[in-house]
Amino acid sequence: MSQSKKRQIEDILFEKNILTADQLSAIRLESVNTGKSVEEVILDRKFALLSDLILAKSILYDVPRAELGDLNVEQAVLAIIPESVAKKYAVFPMSMASGVLDVAMADPLDLETIEFLEKRVGFSIKPYIASRDEILKTIETQYGKVIGEDVSRALEEVGVTKLEEQIKDISKAQDVVRDAPIARILSAILELGVKSKTSDIHIEPQEENTRIRFRIDGILQEKLVPLPKSVHDSLIARIKILAGLKIDEKRKPQDGRFKVKVGEEETDLRVSSIPTVEGEKIVIRLLKEEGKIIQLKDLGLRGLALRRFEESLLKPHGIILVTGPTGSGKTVTLATALSKINSLRVNIVTVEDPVEIRIKGVNQVQINPAAGVSFATVLRSFLRQDPNIIMVGEIRDGETAELAIHASLVGRLVLSTLHTNSAAGSIPRLLDMGVENFLLASTLISVLAQRLVRKVCPYCKETYEAPPEVAKDIREALGELYTGKATDKIILSRGKGCDKCLKQGYSGRIGIFEVMSITDSVSKMILEKKPESEIEEVAKKEGMITLVQDGFLKSIEGITTIEEVLMVARS
Repeated sequence: MSQSKKRQIEDILFEKNILTADQLSAIRLESVNTGKSVEEVILDRKFALLSDLILAKSILYDVPRAELGDLNVEQAVLAIIPESVAKKYAVFPMSMASGVLDVAMADPLDLETIEFLEKRVGFSIKPYIASRDEILKTIETQYGKVIGEDVSRALEEVGVTKLEEQIKDISKAQDVVRDAPIARILSAILELGVKSKTSDIHIEPQEENTRIRFRIDGILQEKLVPLPKSVHDSLIARIKILAGLKIDEKRKPQDGRFKVKVGEEETDLRVSSIPTVEGEKIVIRLLKEEGKIIQLKDLGLRGLALRRFEESLLKPHGIILVTGPTGSGKTVTLATALSKINSLRVNIVTVEDPVEIRIKGVNQVQINPAAGVSFATVLRSFLRQDPNIIMVGEIRDGETAELAIHASLVGRLVLSTLHTNSAAGSIPRLLDMGVENFLLASTLISVLAQRLVRKVCPYCKETYEAPPEVAKDIREALGELYTGKATDKIILSRGKGCDKCLKQGYSGRIGIFEVMSITDSVSKMILEKKPESEIEEVAKKEGMITLVQDGFLKSIEGITTIEEVLMVARS
């Protein structure tokens, strides 16, 4: 795109009253001085939205805008351009009429791509303009719908009665699970799970059918129609063989794992089976691929909390705790922290139950109670392995807590998790386990408490003024952190619900945190065995932002909703 066209885009934004004359001058000056494109400057300075730029380009190039929000594309149209091609070139087929295929493109002037598509599909291409991110999101949503239809077709091919008869003979189970329809059903379920960014897939036998549920952003959802009960055993057997489980053992829980590749993305799957009164239930956890660890700031940590936590990671010895209920993201935080401090100069060892996120260069051990491998036994062995940093998946009992204390006293940095509702709550919890107060006061460095809240969907986000009573609660909770006036309006955000967020109004999750540093004042209170409430008050006076406060700040910024914060932070 030439510089003149960039200026024309800028002029269009000015004509539409999106940019002021001062902003116009500032953009041109910064573009010349920095070498950045005008579009980059506009977005970096937040003078206009990406949607405003798309509108300007649409006018400039005389190309219609693609309205992808509530699009419902027929499968026949999607089949014209394969999903892999659509992703590679950031194009999306919208509709077909009179031999012309309407295609959304991030760059509608890319004549080379248009020519390539026309030769491939055999139709004339009419380009529409949309942002690259919006196109890729629509590809995931629309092509994902086809998966459910694949399952339905596969079910029609399954010989239900025949399968029921065969599965009774375990010796024939290997042949049954290789049956093409069953394999396709499982492949479709896993593909939908990966594309939907699912954390867990639940395959649950009911009285009359098999229910498939996906946990997306912490909420269980049904995205596929229930399967006939008659295919349940075959599907379970297929999963068991892939995960290396015993297919003839249906009375005991089993655990296994395997990998799948969807497109270019490889996903590690952890499989857990348990017997229920209606049959075996399988839960498949989709785990992060090795090496794809995000930064601490991307988790939602920021400001003083981020600085204090990063400073604690640089200590040569002591204990750092991450607390919160199951499913609050503790494992991801610890893995991210370990990735940050991992280097060739340090020996890091972990003991986990199970190893969920594999970190390159870190020695990770999974406990096995049946073989006598517990947190405590492995922790004892670790001290003979010359470690610099030890990560214990969870402190569950006094013995593990005592060994963690001992490891920190002899010069190791120990990271672990604890199930408490707040950072200050970890102190009485450890004292209840039998840890001596003077040892805890001398070894504990910091405690991070966290929860996960859903983020507002960016595609259907709307703002509204907080009701007076809600605004009052926010001001009172934030105290000195609230920088506005008491008479100022508080603007919050929410999602209306669209196809891209499956009508939920939310897309993705982010953490809310509180980081309590063990200062001299807090250490003194530990020695005096002060209650949790008093410890928390001292920590707040020394700058600790609580879970609720961090959540309220993120809701004011439009990242999440006030309802999410109240539901999660105060639970």
